Amino acid sequence: MNKAQQKRYQSLYQRHVNALRRQGKSKTTIDSYGRALRRITEYFDRCPDKLAVDDLKEHFANLVNSHSWSTVKVDRNGLQFFYKHVLNKKWLWVDIVKPPEVKTLPDILTPAEISRIINAAQEGRYRIFILTVYSMGLRLGEALNLTIADIDAERRRVHIRCGKGRKDRFVTLPDATLLALRQYWTTHRHRRWLFPSGKTPAEQYRAKTAMSRSGVQRSFKAIAHSCNIHKQVTIHSLRHCYGTHLVEEGLNLRAIQRELGHASPKTTAIYTQLTDKVQQDATRLINTMVGRLSIASVGRVA
Repeated sequence: MNKAQQKRYQSLYQRHVNALRRQGKSKTTIDSYGRALRRITEYFDRCPDKLAVDDLKEHFANLVNSHSWSTVKVDRNGLQFFYKHVLNKKWLWVDIVKPPEVKTLPDILTPAEISRIINAAQEGRYRIFILTVYSMGLRLGEALNLTIADIDAERRRVHIRCGKGRKDRFVTLPDATLLALRQYWTTHRHRRWLFPSGKTPAEQYRAKTAMSRSGVQRSFKAIAHSCNIHKQVTIHSLRHCYGTHLVEEGLNLRAIQRELGHASPKTTAIYTQLTDKVQQDATRLINTMVGRLSIASVGRVA
């Protein structure tokens, strides 16, 4: 692009970001939708308002070959937002790209495997962080953002602020987790964060931010690998494990939905598919129910 085109692109990009902010989109959404616009602009080296439908088809054909479907969907949504709210144009994205509906079930760790992972963590900050994520079913960002003020020790609950969908919720704080958090905090005594960045207590005490997402994710995978656990798991898998284990413990789905902060009960119901105990209970209950029927002997069957 020449200087004039570059200037126009910068103006459009800023309008794109401003529109996202006006609609209250999260920082993650603003970053990903902005990346979608930057990606297509770099691909053609042309101002995105001059692209034709064939250009969009070419770009997404290339994207499908080089990136995951999740990236394709995010870029599709980002560019659709740009066309609608910045260019005031209608973009028939269905005619351009339609990612397949893929429904996969996550791998679930057993309580014994989770214990092995926690105990295998050589650094105390990761050991307590993994326990915290699992024992309260938190998302990665929710756990990283925990502050001292979020802990209500008297009521044994934690205030999760601005979770997914920018919604607050309270989650149950287990006694073992409260004790572990108290002991860990005394090692760094940060005035705000429960999990400050830095490796040494001195670095953590002076930290300006919480631990990094990428560092936690890499460490969790390395720890799981060191335990010879070959399931496809990430730090987010602990949240799925929590929901599944609560189902196995007999907690009703409405209560699990509240703890996890699911908007739809359908999301929570997925956990019933991830445990053998539910199927075993279903078989037992069905046999018990039918067994109560008073059925006269049918005699000899011809």
